[in-house]
Amino acid sequence: MGAWLLQHRRSLLFLLFVLVVAGLLSATKMPVALFPNVVFPRIVVSADAGNMPIPQTEIAVTRPLEQALRAVPGVQHIRATTARGATEVSVQFAWGSNMTEALLQAESAVNKVLPTLPPGTRFRARRMDPTVFPVLGLSLTSDRLDAVALRRYAEYDLRPLLLAIHGVAQVDVQGGAREEYQVVVDPMRLQSYGLTLAAVEKALRNGNIITAVGRLQRHYRLYQILSESPLKNIHDIKHIVLKTGTAGVVDLADVAQIRVGTAPRWTTVTANGKNAVLVNIKQQMGANTVAIDHAIRSLLRQDASRIPPGVKLSVWYDQSQLITAAAASVRDAIFIGAALAALVLLVFLRNLRLTFIVALVLPSVLLASVLVLYVLHQSFNIMTLGGMAAAVGLVVDDAVVMLEHIMRRLTQKPDELAPFESEPSTILRSALEMSKPLAGSSAATIIIFLPLAFLSGVTGAFFQALAISIAAALLVSFLVAYLAVPLLADLFLRPQDAEKAEHEGRFLSWFSAWYGHHLEKLLQRPWILLGIVLGFLLVGGWSYTQVGSGFMPAMDEGGFVLDYTAASGTSLVETDRLLDQVQQILAKNRDVASYSRRTGLQLGGGITEANTGDFFIRLKTRRQHSIWQVMQSVRQQIHDQVPGLRLETGQLMEDLIGDLTAVPQPIEIKMFGANEQTLQKLARQVAAEIGQVPGVVEVFNGITIAGDAVDIHVDPVKAALAGMTPAEVTSQLQSLMEGRVVSRIPHGQEMIGVRIRAPRAQWDAIRRLRQLPIIAPDGHYLALGQVAEIRRQSGQAELHSENLKPMIAVTARIEGRAMSKVMGEVKGRLAHLQLPQGVYLQYGGLYREQQQSMRELALVLLAAILLVTVLLLFLYERFTVVLSILATSLLALGSVFVGLWLTGTERNITAMIGMTMIVGIVTETAIFFFAEARSAERHELVRAGKARLRPVLMTAIIAILALLPLALGLGAGAQMQAPLAIAIISGLLAEIPLVLLVMPALYAWLERLVQKGPVPMQH
Repeated sequence: MGAWLLQHRRSLLFLLFVLVVAGLLSATKMPVALFPNVVFPRIVVSADAGNMPIPQTEIAVTRPLEQALRAVPGVQHIRATTARGATEVSVQFAWGSNMTEALLQAESAVNKVLPTLPPGTRFRARRMDPTVFPVLGLSLTSDRLDAVALRRYAEYDLRPLLLAIHGVAQVDVQGGAREEYQVVVDPMRLQSYGLTLAAVEKALRNGNIITAVGRLQRHYRLYQILSESPLKNIHDIKHIVLKTGTAGVVDLADVAQIRVGTAPRWTTVTANGKNAVLVNIKQQMGANTVAIDHAIRSLLRQDASRIPPGVKLSVWYDQSQLITAAAASVRDAIFIGAALAALVLLVFLRNLRLTFIVALVLPSVLLASVLVLYVLHQSFNIMTLGGMAAAVGLVVDDAVVMLEHIMRRLTQKPDELAPFESEPSTILRSALEMSKPLAGSSAATIIIFLPLAFLSGVTGAFFQALAISIAAALLVSFLVAYLAVPLLADLFLRPQDAEKAEHEGRFLSWFSAWYGHHLEKLLQRPWILLGIVLGFLLVGGWSYTQVGSGFMPAMDEGGFVLDYTAASGTSLVETDRLLDQVQQILAKNRDVASYSRRTGLQLGGGITEANTGDFFIRLKTRRQHSIWQVMQSVRQQIHDQVPGLRLETGQLMEDLIGDLTAVPQPIEIKMFGANEQTLQKLARQVAAEIGQVPGVVEVFNGITIAGDAVDIHVDPVKAALAGMTPAEVTSQLQSLMEGRVVSRIPHGQEMIGVRIRAPRAQWDAIRRLRQLPIIAPDGHYLALGQVAEIRRQSGQAELHSENLKPMIAVTARIEGRAMSKVMGEVKGRLAHLQLPQGVYLQYGGLYREQQQSMRELALVLLAAILLVTVLLLFLYERFTVVLSILATSLLALGSVFVGLWLTGTERNITAMIGMTMIVGIVTETAIFFFAEARSAERHELVRAGKARLRPVLMTAIIAILALLPLALGLGAGAQMQAPLAIAIISGLLAEIPLVLLVMPALYAWLERLVQKGPVPMQH
């Protein structure tokens, strides 16, 4: 093998250079995103059936849709919400499902039952993926332009430019106003001319005609024949002829007031307290978020002169800033960790040539790993970059172990070495001696990631990317350490380098002697070993009880969403008044950079009631308080100063993941039962109980009351006596009140609607509704109260169901405490509730996801231990060695709980993956130890320990320092990986005494138990 390496030295080094260059090119082409490209297995079907009461909507719309969608192949879970005339059904499939096919099947299922639904029912089915939320949000405000002109510029000038940018999927415009022509009919004038409302609508439609009536061939040419009578402006509308006779011509202007107005608006959009138009840019799946942001900003700079005077264009949300900050924090962690590792290497070996080799190896391995990620269609995101940062210490370890072994072999006396032909062969043969231990140790750290492929849910989707990046780096690191490092050492090292390193490394001799002395004592006194093991177990076990568990690590995104709901039925005007007070609170907060507000709308673009909406609040980069302190402060101020608003706070990406997985809240207590009133009463009790638990905030009892309604019940008999049907009366009401767009006129790039309606003064109160004039077919007028009963209806509660069972869910968030601690108290309080007959509780939300993920990760840890056991048996074929290594690894796991407890870190998903990695890391170090030990003889174990003392200290310290920037959580990206880094650092700190002291003593003791004399090791 040594001869082969020498023969192909140039080829191998050039191959490494090619891989590095290819990795560098791949890095420029890889998409950049915040999270991995995940296909969420959820479809939402929304149906609109008009203004039908909630109980009828549930029977006529929701249940048929639920039953149809439940029959779609692959459906695991279905959940429905019924509001007034509207239904939303959430359909959950298994992770890994083909969601394109699932969407088609869901649409097909709905289309089959559509004929059985109420007439006019419309539905929309959509996949839930990250593209439903914007990656960039722009706000337009102006003191000069009105709401119509501002929206017109955003929709017809700015939007087409943005859609032309590569990677942009959709551009939504919110806010502003749409221009329209309003025909306000005077019923008394209509009656005086003997006209009906239907006649006016017909005249408007018939007076705006452009249609092809035929074709004509003449003189070798083909002509299209058009018949047209288009309306072009308000003057044309006024002079539409309604009637002719002896008295003359009756124009539309004779019976109606025609004016330019705006379409009815039941939403409000503001930016920093001013009325605004918001432009939300959504990206295509897999697009490069950072590249899109750069392209848009470049476009806006180039077209700055085309922005109308007086228009201020601002950015209210920019996901690329979070991505860039997260990537920068992880990048800095890699650079700082690498620099600290090089410093440790220089301190221990005092050799610039060795440091230079490691400095070459680290970027080479990372760039070659990028090539692997590119081939596997990964992206640069917070998980893959975090994985590479976590792997820096392990990557350096492989090179350090190989170089240290080569240096040690070079310093041995000639009679201690096998005969070599030349000095280069000494280096290469020394490297070959490490081939088996290096392969075994690398396999130990790589195979532990195999079980992660079986993780399900959002945990598996996210952390598989982390596992892939670490495993790729470790695999490339092994190949480079095995093939390239010996060649680089042969190329750069000289015999005097080894002698110099040995001479200048004598400061470790006293520590080596001290270590050998104490290991000797430990080998002679097994009872000391028992005390050490019991100490590790007791401290680790106690720390485990003190560490709370959580789900995903918290990350400062630099901004948060504030959802609000006013009392049911609150008007848009009153809601605006309340929110003006909220805006004043935000404007006075020194940590707030900007904010945008939607009322009657959602950040994702959906329409809600006029009393609900959200703020997005962007914080300053340099601020005095953390985002969690700001959220708590803002929530408390609003609670004190603006009573009557129900609030929910959360960071955008946190909310996004919750919405995509249909588990938006950490705490969710679901109550199932047949009686809606019983469930509502129980929900209020549950909400009151959990609201008393410390750390539980933003409790919502799950009861959403729709606003009051005015019910106009048309009496069919009375209507028939007037010569009308209930449908004809309803049609007139639609035209007179909200109005009906009966025609459209082209104007520039848009079509302006022509709306016909009655004067608002005739129906702005319930008592006036009774006097609203209705025109009978024969032309006579009658009051609405003559054919209809008008009554006020109290608001009805929205209905919820899960898997076709009636349900109400009480939700809440957790603040300042671990999820496990809070949920333990919540369960304790609810255990004393007397549940009505037929009612039962279930726990959902992020807590349910966390419990499932923790169970799966426990199995992953067990599978990793079993895989390591199989590997060790293949390497050594002795259970005493295997048990010694496994016991050492498990004791190191106990130290992880100590580290989590000391740092106040939750035992979350990231920390659990760090624990799994510790098993492989400790096993790797143990394999190198047993590569030195030839038997279980006391003197042989002491010799092996002294030989491994320096590399164990070096690799552990290097790995700890490389992970330190991540553990400190400096930056959003580092915060996500901080628990993983803390877990690994804690295990590495325990690894040093465990591998160097406890493991040799445990191995010697086990050997004495199974046989009388020591048995040579099999290498």
